[in-house]
Amino acid sequence: MKILGVDHLEFYVGDARQTAYFLCTAFGFRIRGQGGPQTGLPGQRSLLLQHGDVHLLLTSGLVPDHPATEYVGRHGDGVAVIALSTDDAQGAYAELVRKGATGLGNGYVSGFGDVIHRLVQRGTETGFTLPGIELQENQERDDALLEVIDHLAICVPAGDLTATSKYYQDVFGFNEIFEEYIEVGGQGMDSKVVQSPDREVTFTLIEPDPARRPGQIDDFLDWHAGAGVQHIAFRTSDIIAAVSTFSQRGVGFLSTPSSYYDALSERLTPVDVPIEALRKHAVLVDEDHWGQMYQIFTQSMHIRRTLFLELIERHGALTFGTKNIKALYEAKERELAAADTAGGNDA
Repeated sequence: MKILGVDHLEFYVGDARQTAYFLCTAFGFRIRGQGGPQTGLPGQRSLLLQHGDVHLLLTSGLVPDHPATEYVGRHGDGVAVIALSTDDAQGAYAELVRKGATGLGNGYVSGFGDVIHRLVQRGTETGFTLPGIELQENQERDDALLEVIDHLAICVPAGDLTATSKYYQDVFGFNEIFEEYIEVGGQGMDSKVVQSPDREVTFTLIEPDPARRPGQIDDFLDWHAGAGVQHIAFRTSDIIAAVSTFSQRGVGFLSTPSSYYDALSERLTPVDVPIEALRKHAVLVDEDHWGQMYQIFTQSMHIRRTLFLELIERHGALTFGTKNIKALYEAKERELAAADTAGGNDA
């Protein structure tokens, strides 16, 4: 069995058309296909979106007992299926079940919380197809500001981190490549990063420290009602152009104090991207033994303030900007405080 990468993500959402409109208008995705009862997908409507090599499947349930309806009722809109491409879907399914995954039929196996995995095997000549999805010609311009899914950040309840990491190591053959405890403003969290052997699939796993003050991870777990994907990181080759373009289309990004950029030259080697450009667009920068990376996070795209997105540009760096965690936490605290002031916790 060989895991080749993230084939696509399937979101369960209350209104697939509305979500697609936002992603297409704000982030430049385009509709590549659609499906529903008339195409062999009973009880649902689905839209397939693409930007670069990123494929998102948006599914809304049409009946009360559809999995998408039940998922949205419990968690709100979010990532419900992480589809993994493999060289042998049937063999991979059997091997994963043998190693301890729960087989769910039709190429689906258990993941974490209510999120599951779909195993996909593609031939080089077939292109990107999915059962029940009718592809459509779309001549709209593809900005190609997004390239691939860089990693997924996953929040799990306190006490589940080690077991979740072990599950992906023992069952999927991933490697645990990084672990760290981070404390910010009285809040604490543990994190572990698991990655497929060829580095094409990366999950950053995070759990809150219950001995510390409840914080953003606890907030996510409460509003999401359990483990789930907190954010999706899209890789780009030009983060300044991407942030500028998406901001003009209405995407809200987290702000960063100007003082953050005053100290960059002291803690980093010469920065590849002009510091004033980073300051203007609130882009964070970090470096490791292999190089530098640039990242920025959107404001939450969900009324529950759960799921948000990340843009990341890598200049050789292989890690995930842990030195920027404090800046991210402070920015998220300002966003949450502003939302509470504007409309209260029920906004």
